[in-house]
Amino acid sequence: MTQSTGIRKYGDKILRNRSEKVKEFGPELKPLFKQMEETMTDAKGVGLAAPQIGVPKQIAIMNPEPDNEEKLIRMINPRIIAASDETDRLEEGCLSVPGVRGDVVRASGVTVAYQDENGKEHTLHAEGFLARIVQHELDHLSGVLFIDRLSFAKRSLIKAKLKDLADGGKEK
Repeated sequence: MTQSTGIRKYGDKILRNRSEKVKEFGPELKPLFKQMEETMTDAKGVGLAAPQIGVPKQIAIMNPEPDNEEKLIRMINPRIIAASDETDRLEEGCLSVPGVRGDVVRASGVTVAYQDENGKEHTLHAEGFLARIVQHELDHLSGVLFIDRLSFAKRSLIKAKLKDLADGGKEK
């Protein structure tokens, strides 16, 4: 199931497609999770979705404390089942959109249901920074990038930067 190494960049079509649900669980997912963890760690990120490495599956990993491996969360087929009415506006960036940052409004708390490598169901309630990471990574699984959530004015300001990324980020 693992495909390419490296992070797919803005302009790559896979980042705009809805990911497929995972139907088969077990040890064959271990190499993909290992690849995702290494890629995220090397890039000094706090979250990574499978499409970002070229795998169109509903899989995401996140770690709000990158120096603490015990905080790593692996999610398969995640879905937000509840979100707080309260929101926060904070600056975000993305490994797939390097050099671009912007303020994004997101729910300050979410509850997410997901499966683990063995297909077992779990529920996680996340607040603050972890809630933001969860929402950002789950957006990737639907083909949504954080730049889609920026204000029209901010998108206008970064238009040239995005064009440069897209020109260099397309599949060959």
